[in-house]
Amino acid sequence: MDITVVIQQMIMIFILIGVGMLLFRKKILNESSSKQLSGLIVNVTNPALLICSAFSDGPKVSPAELGRALLLFLFIYALLIAAAFLIPRLLRVPDECHYSYQLLTIFGNVGFIGIPLASAVLGPESLIFVSIYNLIFNVLIYTFGISLLRKAAAGQAAAGGAEASAQNYSVPEHTPLWKKLINAGTVSAAATILFYVGDFPVPSIVPSTLNYMGQSTTLLSMLVLGISVAQMKPKDIFSHPKLYAFVLLRQILIPIGFVLLIRPFIHDTLLIGTLTLMLAVPAGNLPLMLSKQFHADGETISQGIILSTLFSLITLPIVSLALAL
Repeated sequence: MDITVVIQQMIMIFILIGVGMLLFRKKILNESSSKQLSGLIVNVTNPALLICSAFSDGPKVSPAELGRALLLFLFIYALLIAAAFLIPRLLRVPDECHYSYQLLTIFGNVGFIGIPLASAVLGPESLIFVSIYNLIFNVLIYTFGISLLRKAAAGQAAAGGAEASAQNYSVPEHTPLWKKLINAGTVSAAATILFYVGDFPVPSIVPSTLNYMGQSTTLLSMLVLGISVAQMKPKDIFSHPKLYAFVLLRQILIPIGFVLLIRPFIHDTLLIGTLTLMLAVPAGNLPLMLSKQFHADGETISQGIILSTLFSLITLPIVSLALAL
């Protein structure tokens, strides 16, 4: 794994966050446009980025390898969920912030950062594994993640700490589970795998159009994060010791520990490399974007995203070097 490429990608991310901050301070973007951009990313550009990866040239992996990757990633997410309930208690986080730490633990930035990072560091052949990882991610974020946010928003509304109740979210409480699973995230991840395995012929205009749409994902998502950063004082971001401890646990100890746990049983270097990156990326933006739509307090989530993204310049190379030994 090329450490130089990892560092270059993370530097690019920070430059884009700075652009978002500048646009907010120049009043070109505001909180309202941030919510609109969030909806655009969640429903349009990120799905396009994922589906586009199915049409990339390169050697194909077998269905058996895909099945093995699916089982491995399901196991890893089960471990992450267990860790998500343990970490807030280890760090003695206040109960009202548990959901924020749980979301930060489970949902890394495997789409906005993970897809371009894996492509640059491991090559486009890794993206089918990233798609499987993203499929599980999307199933969980739109079910388990929404459940956490719904409960948090309802509690904050009852306490007078939110603008509206969780019922304002576009997926009503009584909506059947199968309908919750049919959304842009899960459909795009499933379509990616289907097109990859089926190798269906499609007009060249289709992947070209998806590519143009998907290329905007990283920029737009970092602009949203930059808007959030611009609204915070430095002390609000950097004065939380528990978040520093969280970053150490989530971005160094967990990736190294989990990969060392499964490496004796998995000998596919591309699969291991992909898993390493997916575990080591900073906290994902999607929980923050969903919290905006959900009217749940996203301050701790924003702080966690910013800190984890900042320190990923250090933690990603550390993890990569440690697992290369």
